Amino acid sequence: MADTVVGATPDQHASGEDPSRRDFIHIAATAAAAGAVVAIAWPLVDQMNPAGDTLALASIEFDLSKVSPGQQVVVKWRGKPLFVRNRTPAEIAAAIKDDGADLRDPETDEVRHKPGKAEWLVLVGTCTHLGCVPTFGGGDYGGWFCPCHGSHYDTSGRIRKGPAPKNLVVPDYAFLSDTKVKIG
Repeated sequence: MADTVVGATPDQHASGEDPSRRDFIHIAATAAAAGAVVAIAWPLVDQMNPAGDTLALASIEFDLSKVSPGQQVVVKWRGKPLFVRNRTPAEIAAAIKDDGADLRDPETDEVRHKPGKAEWLVLVGTCTHLGCVPTFGGGDYGGWFCPCHGSHYDTSGRIRKGPAPKNLVVPDYAFLSDTKVKIG
């Protein structure tokens, strides 16, 4: 016991240091260093969050009472055109009839609108070929037609003919009431 000091407790070393005190100093220094790293890293991580004006465009609410049957309104959402169409019973019937057709991107009309709201079709208004904006009422299937490269969509927004590989995109949306829809 050459290392022990006379009168010292067994937990103390010859230099008079208590191991539990040394452990506390190490833990405190490590915690302080971790806090400093977080304080430095937080502004760098936080600046990667979207800006306030971008978050404001993340979702929009639209009043459906402005759209009469057979009419379509184009609104801007996330920098893209968004088609909000109030389909007529004839358009709905044509879309349902074509559910069994040979489709490039097979989807039934039922999955392209909300249950019980078949008259309302909400689509991102950019062609899935090269991002052009199709027009309604043209083409061979009574739906949308992209004049840039000749893509034809039916009354449910499904690709039927032309170079587009996919259907017009249906965004996330929900009906807040019978006359209001929230998109995004």
